[in-house]
Amino acid sequence: MDHVVYVDAKANEMEKLLAETKKMIIRGAAGRKMPYGRVNVGDKLYFINNNSEGLIKTSGTVDNVFNSEKMSKEESTTLVDNNQDKLQLTDKQFKRWAGKRYLVLIELRDIVAVDPFEIDPNEYGNMDDWLLVEDIERVKK
Repeated sequence: MDHVVYVDAKANEMEKLLAETKKMIIRGAAGRKMPYGRVNVGDKLYFINNNSEGLIKTSGTVDNVFNSEKMSKEESTTLVDNNQDKLQLTDKQFKRWAGKRYLVLIELRDIVAVDPFEIDPNEYGNMDDWLLVEDIERVKK
């Protein structure tokens, strides 16, 4: 399964992934929303900056996935803090994710730069920061 994942351009997430200082992606919410329960070991993630340049530039393979049960703010904050060495979150990002009731932690391997390409987002009416695309070839421009 292929996924398109928007990463924080201001926090240089794509650069951190390529340098392998960042080896984990996090998503979270008050409820179980995408990608909760939809990411599996071996899935391919394609990364795009959230700065409207519109180019996939990096990919990686899912090595491990953790979908939390419902957590308290304290449990959530501790989980994020305990994984900060792999997440490499800025203070602003830490505040965004720590304390969410449900967290998804996705550990990556084989992170590589790819020849930049655009995707056709028309199929996705609700443009979120995570798109389940099934096959990347289907959405390549």
